[in-house]
Amino acid sequence: MIRYLAHTKNAQGKRHDLIQHLRTVANMAAGYGSAFGAGELARYIGLWHDVGKFNPQFQEYLMRCEANPSAKGRGPDHKAAGSQIALRHLQLLAMLIQGHHGGLDSPTGFQGWLAKKTGADDTRAIDAAIATACAQISGLEPNGELPLPPHIANDPAAAELFLRLLFSALVDADYLDTEAHFNVERVGIRGSNVSMEGLWSRFEQSMTLVQGRGSPKVAQARAEILEACLSSAELPPGLFRLTVPTGGGKTRSGMAFALRHTLRYGQRRVIVAVPFISITEQTAQTYRDIFHVGKDEDAERPIVLEHHSSADRQIDEEDFHPPEEWSKLSSENWDAPIVVTTTVQLFESLFDNSTSKCRKLHRLADSVIILDEAQALPPHLLRPILDALRQLCLHYGTTIVISTATQPAFDTIPDFREFGGREIVPNPARYFRDLKRVEYEWLTNSGMSWEAVAERMGQERQALAIVNTKKDAMALLDALAASGAGTTVGLFHLSTLLCGAHRRNVIEEVRGRLRNGEPCLLVSTQVIEAGVDLDFPFVMRALGPLDGIIQAAGRCNREGKLSSGRMIVFRPAEGGMPKGAYHTGASITQTLLHSGNRDPDDPRYARLYFQQLFNTINIDREEIQMARQRLNYPEVAHLFKMIDDDTESVVVRYGSA
Repeated sequence: MIRYLAHTKNAQGKRHDLIQHLRTVANMAAGYGSAFGAGELARYIGLWHDVGKFNPQFQEYLMRCEANPSAKGRGPDHKAAGSQIALRHLQLLAMLIQGHHGGLDSPTGFQGWLAKKTGADDTRAIDAAIATACAQISGLEPNGELPLPPHIANDPAAAELFLRLLFSALVDADYLDTEAHFNVERVGIRGSNVSMEGLWSRFEQSMTLVQGRGSPKVAQARAEILEACLSSAELPPGLFRLTVPTGGGKTRSGMAFALRHTLRYGQRRVIVAVPFISITEQTAQTYRDIFHVGKDEDAERPIVLEHHSSADRQIDEEDFHPPEEWSKLSSENWDAPIVVTTTVQLFESLFDNSTSKCRKLHRLADSVIILDEAQALPPHLLRPILDALRQLCLHYGTTIVISTATQPAFDTIPDFREFGGREIVPNPARYFRDLKRVEYEWLTNSGMSWEAVAERMGQERQALAIVNTKKDAMALLDALAASGAGTTVGLFHLSTLLCGAHRRNVIEEVRGRLRNGEPCLLVSTQVIEAGVDLDFPFVMRALGPLDGIIQAAGRCNREGKLSSGRMIVFRPAEGGMPKGAYHTGASITQTLLHSGNRDPDDPRYARLYFQQLFNTINIDREEIQMARQRLNYPEVAHLFKMIDDDTESVVVRYGSA
C-alpha cells in the first residue's frame, strides 16, 4: 500500500502521514468552527486543504527534500486541487484553501491565480490528485449542500467576517498539527491547565486583599460597582457598557463581570484590549497579581498572555524558559484563558489578510472582549470596527464590554442605534457625582504662554501638565527649565519621543515620588491619559477633545485622598493641535464650553460631545466597508491602519542592555 506524506521526516526520523494530517486538521478545525456554528464547513476545508499533496510530483519533491535538505525550494502547487473540490460545493471556501499559505486574496486575485494553475498539464495532475484522495479518504466530499449561516446571505460584510474566522480555524489547525510533527515538545507547553472556575476562585481570594483601598467614599463606590458587575454577569451575552468614573475600580470589576459571565454561559476566554502598550503592561501585571495569589507559578502554565509589539520576542532555544516559551507560542493563536492586548493588535489582526495575523481570530468567538478606554478608538475607522463588533455579538457567541469613564455613545451613529448595549452599572451618573474629586478652572477665553503655564506649575510641589503635541511638551519643558523649576524639583517628561522602556521607567519613578510625597513636575502628551495609574493633586490640561480633558482629570486626586483636586483647562497661546478628528473634537469642546456646558463629570455632557463628533467626521474615511463587501482582503488590510504609515520608526539603545 502506497503511503502518502504531508511532510518530511522530523528530528526523530518519523514522516508525517498525509491522510492522518488531513483528518487531524479537519477534526481540529471543526472543533474551532463549532464555536460559531461552522463545524461542518471547517471540517471539509480541513480535509481539502492539502489534497494537492497526493500529486506524485509533490511526493517526489518531499523525497528530494529529505535527501538534500539544503536544496529545498518551492515545490509543486498543492492548493489548487483542494480549491477545485471547494468550487464544486461552495465557491467561497476555495479562497480559504488558496490562502492557507500566503494569506487571503480577493475574488479577482483568486480567479487569476486559479487560471494559472489549471493549464492542460496542471489540470491532469489536479484531477489525478483528487481521484487519489477520494479513493484514500472516505467521505471526502459531502453528499448534499454545505450549510451557510443565514446571516451572511444578504450581507457581504458579514460574509467577509465569517470567512475570516473560518480561515482562522483552518490555519491554526494546520499550523498546530504540523508543529506537533516537527516539534512535539511544544505541544505540551501550549494552552492552560487552569479552568475558568479556578480563575474565579483566585479572583475571590485576591479581592480580600484590596478591599478598603482609597478613601471610604471611593472604597464604598468600588464595592457597589463590583456588586453591580457580578449581578449583570447573569444577563445574556451581547454588548454591554461599563461606565465607571476614573478610580472606580473598573479594571478589577470588569474582570469580575467577565469571569462570572463565562461561568454562566460557558465562554472560553477573556480578552482585554487597551489603547496603549503602557496600559497593557500595567493591566497585565494587575491580572498576574490577581490570578497568582497563593499559587506556585512553577507548578503550572502561565495564565495571563500579554500580547503587543513590545512583548513579541524570539526564544533562545539554548536558554529555554517555559513561561517565555508559553508566551511566544500563545501569542501566535491566543490559546490562553486571559489575553491582554492592545486595540491595535486586536483590530489590525481582525482586518488583516495574513495567515500569522488571522490565525488567532477564531478565538474571538465564544469569548468575552473588554474594550478598555474605548473612546480612544480611531474615529475614522469606527464604521468597520463597530460592524465587526456587532457581528461578533450577534452571531459568534461573543460578549463585548465597552469600558470607560467617557462612553463614546456609539448608539448615536444612525447605523448602530440598535447596538447601544446594556449598562452593567445601573444609573452610572450617580457615581460620577459621588466620586467627584476635581474642581475645574477654565482659562480658555485667552491664550496662555508656556512661561505662564510654567510659572503656575512651579507654584506646586507636585503637578502634571498635559499638552496636545510633542513640540508643545518640549516648549513647556524649556519654559520650566528656564524658570529654574528643574533645579528645585524632579522634572519629568512623557511622550512617544521616549521609547517604551524609558516611558515605563519614568512612570515608575513618578509613581514612587507621588507615593512618597516627593517633589515632582511632569509634562506629558496624551500618552498618559487613558488608564495610566498616577495620582496628582494638581493638573493642567491644554484645551483639546473633551474625552482627553475628562481622562486628564482622572490623573487628578485619583484615589480621592484630598477633599478636592484642582485642574486647570487652558488654551495655549502658541500651542499646536493634531489634525483630523482630534482637531474637530477640540473645536466641538470649545463650542460646548461657550454654550455654557462646563461639567465634564456629567456623562450627558460626554454623550452630547460624541454625538456631535460622530455627526461631523467620516467614520469610514478609507471606505473600508466597500472593500469588505467586495471580499477584497488585501485591500482591507492595506486600508485599515490604526497607526499612520508615515510614523517614523527609530531604533535606539536604552538602558544597560
